[in-house]
Amino acid sequence: MRLLGVLLALALLLAALQYKLWYGHGGQADVVALNAQVLAQQSENGKLQARNDALAAEVADLKSGGEAVEERARSELGLVKPGETFYRVIDHAAVQSAPPRAAEPALAPAPVATPEKLPVAQPGTPQTTAAPAPADAAVDEPVADPDDVTP
Repeated sequence: MRLLGVLLALALLLAALQYKLWYGHGGQADVVALNAQVLAQQSENGKLQARNDALAAEVADLKSGGEAVEERARSELGLVKPGETFYRVIDHAAVQSAPPRAAEPALAPAPVATPEKLPVAQPGTPQTTAAPAPADAAVDEPVADPDDVTP
């Protein structure tokens, strides 16, 4: 009888420990959830490492040569070398089929000054006007670029 009591106590103790292992705090469900978090974090770390490697390569490229700086200035800032002519090719089919983007405001046509829209100087305020062009100046003559050095 005493042996039966000890075996029953051991069986209850084993059942309590098994319950805690499978369903308690730090049990099997928590281990599975933590493993999923580890996998997600490793995936995120891999993406960030690839991004860091790309940025490090770009920094090294920018430090080592002028070609990368020039390419970046051309693509992001729209800069052009002296003496070059910039041409923008617009595909009208793509422009007409694409919906307008919300990030870029639509350009409105410039207002045309008509006599009724010209500003009127108020008494007592200084008036600034542009000087008229001399009569002998050519209107359609191109302006020379001071940076353009031609031998």
